[in-house]
Amino acid sequence: MQHTATPDSTGQGVAAPYLPTERTVPTRSKDRASYDRELVHSILDEAYLCHLGFVRDGAPVVLPTLFGRIGERLYVHGSTGSRPLRAAKSSDPGLPVCLTVTHVDALVLARSAFHHSMNYRSVVVHGTAVTVTDPEELRLALDAIVDQVVPGRSQDSRPANGKELAATAVIRLDLSEVSAKVRTGGPNDEPEDGALPHWTGIVPLTRGYAPPVPADDLDPAIGVPDYLSAL
Repeated sequence: MQHTATPDSTGQGVAAPYLPTERTVPTRSKDRASYDRELVHSILDEAYLCHLGFVRDGAPVVLPTLFGRIGERLYVHGSTGSRPLRAAKSSDPGLPVCLTVTHVDALVLARSAFHHSMNYRSVVVHGTAVTVTDPEELRLALDAIVDQVVPGRSQDSRPANGKELAATAVIRLDLSEVSAKVRTGGPNDEPEDGALPHWTGIVPLTRGYAPPVPADDLDPAIGVPDYLSAL
Protein backbone atom coordinates (compact mmCIF):
# COMPACT_ATOMS: atom_id res chain seq x y z
CA MET A 1 0.00 0.00 0.00
CA GLN A 2 1.30 3.46 -0.88
CA HIS A 3 0.99 5.96 1.93
CA THR A 4 1.25 9.72 1.91
CA ALA A 5 4.71 10.91 2.92
CA THR A 6 4.91 13.31 5.80
CA PRO A 7 7.10 16.34 4.96
CA ASP A 8 9.12 18.27 7.48
CA SER A 9 8.71 21.98 8.17
CA THR A 10 10.55 22.83 4.94
CA GLY A 11 8.29 20.62 2.86
CA GLN A 12 11.08 18.12 2.13
CA GLY A 13 12.12 14.84 3.66
CA VAL A 14 10.60 13.10 6.65
CA ALA A 15 9.07 15.04 9.52
CA ALA A 16 10.65 15.26 12.94
CA PRO A 17 10.15 12.45 15.46
CA TYR A 18 6.99 12.33 17.54
CA LEU A 19 7.27 14.25 20.80
CA PRO A 20 7.39 12.04 23.92
CA THR A 21 4.61 12.54 26.44
CA GLU A 22 3.94 11.24 29.92
CA ARG A 23 1.84 8.45 28.41
CA THR A 24 4.33 7.44 25.72
CA VAL A 25 7.48 7.23 27.88
CA PRO A 26 7.71 3.68 29.31
CA THR A 27 8.51 3.16 32.96
CA ARG A 28 10.73 0.14 32.14
CA SER A 29 13.27 -0.46 29.36
CA LYS A 30 13.21 3.16 28.23
CA ASP A 31 16.11 2.40 25.89
CA ARG A 32 13.77 0.30 23.76
CA ALA A 33 11.37 3.18 23.13
CA SER A 34 11.51 5.16 19.91
CA TYR A 35 9.64 8.14 18.55
CA ASP A 36 11.08 7.86 15.05
CA ARG A 37 8.31 8.54 12.56
CA GLU A 38 9.60 6.20 9.87
CA LEU A 39 9.95 3.35 12.35
CA VAL A 40 6.42 3.88 13.65
CA HIS A 41 5.04 3.92 10.11
CA SER A 42 6.94 0.78 9.11
CA ILE A 43 5.61 -1.17 12.11
CA LEU A 44 2.06 -0.03 11.41
CA ASP A 45 2.28 -0.73 7.68
CA GLU A 46 3.42 -4.30 8.20
CA ALA A 47 0.29 -5.04 10.24
CA TYR A 48 -3.43 -5.07 9.56
CA LEU A 49 -4.72 -6.18 12.97
CA CYS A 50 -4.72 -3.76 15.89
CA HIS A 51 -6.20 -3.78 19.38
CA LEU A 52 -8.42 -0.83 20.25
CA GLY A 53 -8.83 -0.04 23.93
CA PHE A 54 -11.41 2.28 25.48
CA VAL A 55 -13.54 2.58 28.61
CA ARG A 56 -17.20 1.55 28.56
CA ASP A 57 -19.45 2.02 31.58
CA GLY A 58 -16.40 2.52 33.77
CA ALA A 59 -14.67 -0.70 32.69
CA PRO A 60 -11.83 -1.21 30.19
CA VAL A 61 -12.59 -2.89 26.86
CA VAL A 62 -10.03 -4.04 24.27
CA LEU A 63 -11.21 -5.17 20.83
CA PRO A 64 -9.18 -6.69 17.96
CA THR A 65 -10.03 -5.04 14.65
CA LEU A 66 -8.68 -4.15 11.21
CA PHE A 67 -7.18 -0.74 10.50
CA GLY A 68 -5.60 1.29 7.75
CA ARG A 69 -3.14 4.19 7.63
CA ILE A 70 -3.19 7.27 5.41
CA GLY A 71 -0.35 9.62 6.27
CA GLU A 72 -0.64 10.65 9.90
CA ARG A 73 -4.09 9.15 10.43
CA LEU A 74 -5.31 5.69 11.34
CA TYR A 75 -8.76 4.47 10.38
CA VAL A 76 -10.72 1.72 12.12
CA HIS A 77 -14.00 0.44 10.73
CA GLY A 78 -16.92 -1.55 12.03
CA SER A 79 -20.67 -1.80 12.11
CA THR A 80 -22.63 1.36 12.84
CA GLY A 81 -24.01 -0.56 15.82
CA SER A 82 -20.64 -1.38 17.39
CA ARG A 83 -20.08 0.15 20.82
CA PRO A 84 -16.80 2.03 20.18
CA LEU A 85 -18.06 3.52 16.94
CA ARG A 86 -21.34 4.60 18.51
CA ALA A 87 -19.43 6.05 21.45
CA ALA A 88 -17.09 8.00 19.16
CA LYS A 89 -20.10 9.50 17.40
CA SER A 90 -22.00 10.43 20.54
CA SER A 91 -19.07 11.71 22.61
CA ASP A 92 -17.77 15.26 22.42
CA PRO A 93 -15.08 15.74 21.16
CA GLY A 94 -14.76 11.99 20.55
CA LEU A 95 -13.83 8.72 22.21
CA PRO A 96 -10.54 8.52 24.19
CA VAL A 97 -8.76 5.39 22.97
CA CYS A 98 -5.46 3.53 23.03
CA LEU A 99 -4.57 1.61 19.87
CA THR A 100 -1.75 -0.95 19.79
CA VAL A 101 0.02 -3.00 17.12
CA THR A 102 2.58 -5.72 17.88
CA HIS A 103 4.85 -7.99 15.82
CA VAL A 104 6.55 -10.91 17.57
CA ASP A 105 9.86 -11.61 15.78
CA ALA A 106 11.39 -14.29 18.01
CA LEU A 107 11.03 -16.20 21.24
CA VAL A 108 13.96 -15.55 23.56
CA LEU A 109 14.85 -18.56 25.72
CA ALA A 110 17.22 -17.87 28.59
CA ARG A 111 18.83 -20.25 31.07
CA SER A 112 16.65 -18.83 33.83
CA ALA A 113 12.86 -18.64 33.64
CA PHE A 114 13.00 -15.02 34.75
CA HIS A 115 14.93 -13.86 31.69
CA HIS A 116 12.75 -15.51 29.05
CA SER A 117 11.46 -12.84 26.69
CA MET A 118 10.44 -12.03 23.12
CA ASN A 119 11.93 -9.96 20.34
CA TYR A 120 9.17 -7.68 19.16
CA ARG A 121 8.22 -4.41 17.47
CA SER A 122 5.22 -2.54 18.81
CA VAL A 123 3.42 0.78 18.48
CA VAL A 124 1.11 2.41 21.02
CA VAL A 125 -1.11 5.31 19.99
CA HIS A 126 -3.08 7.46 22.45
CA GLY A 127 -5.69 9.93 21.31
CA THR A 128 -9.30 10.79 20.69
CA ALA A 129 -11.09 8.87 17.96
CA VAL A 130 -13.72 10.74 15.96
CA THR A 131 -16.31 9.48 13.50
CA VAL A 132 -15.60 10.05 9.81
CA THR A 133 -18.58 11.81 8.25
CA ASP A 134 -17.19 13.16 4.97
CA PRO A 135 -18.23 10.73 2.17
CA GLU A 136 -14.98 11.07 0.24
CA GLU A 137 -12.81 10.55 3.33
CA LEU A 138 -14.97 7.56 4.24
CA ARG A 139 -14.35 5.92 0.86
CA LEU A 140 -10.62 6.61 1.06
CA ALA A 141 -10.53 5.17 4.57
CA LEU A 142 -12.32 1.98 3.55
CA ASP A 143 -9.94 1.54 0.59
CA ALA A 144 -6.99 2.04 2.95
CA ILE A 145 -8.29 -0.63 5.33
CA VAL A 146 -8.74 -3.12 2.46
CA ASP A 147 -5.28 -2.35 1.08
CA GLN A 148 -3.73 -2.62 4.55
CA VAL A 149 -4.69 -6.31 4.51
CA VAL A 150 -3.83 -7.00 0.86
CA PRO A 151 -2.09 -4.13 -0.97
CA GLY A 152 -3.83 -3.42 -4.27
CA ARG A 153 -7.05 -5.23 -3.40
CA SER A 154 -9.25 -2.12 -3.24
CA GLN A 155 -8.78 -1.60 -6.98
CA ASP A 156 -9.75 -5.20 -7.70
CA SER A 157 -13.07 -5.35 -5.89
CA ARG A 158 -16.45 -3.66 -6.06
CA PRO A 159 -16.57 -0.52 -3.91
CA ALA A 160 -19.18 -0.30 -1.17
CA ASN A 161 -22.59 0.81 -2.37
CA GLY A 162 -24.88 3.23 -0.59
CA LYS A 163 -26.58 0.57 1.53
CA GLU A 164 -23.24 -0.87 2.62
CA LEU A 165 -21.82 2.56 3.41
CA ALA A 166 -24.87 3.31 5.53
CA ALA A 167 -24.20 0.16 7.58
CA THR A 168 -20.47 0.92 8.01
CA ALA A 169 -18.88 3.39 10.39
CA VAL A 170 -15.24 4.50 10.46
CA ILE A 171 -13.37 6.28 13.22
CA ARG A 172 -10.21 8.31 12.72
CA LEU A 173 -7.27 8.53 15.12
CA ASP A 174 -4.47 11.00 14.48
CA LEU A 175 -0.87 9.90 14.96
CA SER A 176 0.14 12.52 17.48
CA GLU A 177 0.77 10.89 20.85
CA VAL A 178 2.59 7.78 19.72
CA SER A 179 5.66 5.67 20.44
CA ALA A 180 7.33 2.50 19.23
CA LYS A 181 9.12 -0.08 21.34
CA VAL A 182 11.54 -2.68 19.99
CA ARG A 183 13.50 -5.55 21.48
CA THR A 184 16.20 -7.35 19.53
CA GLY A 185 19.07 -9.67 20.35
CA GLY A 186 19.57 -12.75 22.47
CA PRO A 187 18.93 -13.71 26.09
CA ASN A 188 20.18 -11.56 28.95
CA ASP A 189 21.42 -14.36 31.19
CA GLU A 190 22.98 -13.68 34.56
CA PRO A 191 26.77 -14.26 34.46
CA GLU A 192 26.54 -16.89 37.20
CA ASP A 193 24.07 -18.90 35.06
CA GLY A 194 26.53 -19.31 32.20
CA ALA A 195 27.53 -22.84 33.21
CA LEU A 196 23.98 -24.17 33.60
CA PRO A 197 23.18 -27.11 31.27
CA HIS A 198 20.15 -25.47 29.62
CA TRP A 199 19.75 -24.61 25.95
CA THR A 200 19.61 -20.85 25.41
CA GLY A 201 19.05 -18.72 22.33
CA ILE A 202 16.24 -17.42 20.15
CA VAL A 203 13.53 -19.07 18.07
CA PRO A 204 12.80 -16.77 15.11
CA LEU A 205 9.19 -16.39 13.96
CA THR A 206 8.11 -15.51 10.45
CA ARG A 207 4.74 -14.70 8.92
CA GLY A 208 3.85 -16.68 5.83
CA TYR A 209 1.01 -17.25 3.40
CA ALA A 210 -0.24 -20.53 1.97
CA PRO A 211 -1.27 -20.67 -1.70
CA PRO A 212 -4.59 -18.86 -2.32
CA VAL A 213 -7.66 -21.13 -2.37
CA PRO A 214 -10.31 -19.98 -4.90
CA ALA A 215 -13.98 -19.77 -3.97
CA ASP A 216 -16.14 -22.66 -5.13
CA ASP A 217 -18.02 -20.44 -7.56
CA LEU A 218 -14.99 -18.61 -9.01
CA ASP A 219 -14.78 -18.62 -12.81
CA PRO A 220 -11.80 -20.88 -13.64
CA ALA A 221 -10.71 -18.31 -16.22
CA ILE A 222 -9.92 -15.81 -13.45
CA GLY A 223 -6.37 -16.41 -12.34
CA VAL A 224 -4.60 -15.36 -9.14
CA PRO A 225 -3.84 -11.62 -9.45
CA ASP A 226 -0.26 -10.43 -9.30
CA TYR A 227 -0.77 -8.46 -6.08
CA LEU A 228 -1.92 -11.66 -4.37
CA SER A 229 0.93 -13.73 -5.75
CA ALA A 230 3.31 -11.09 -4.39
CA LEU A 231 2.29 -11.96 -0.85
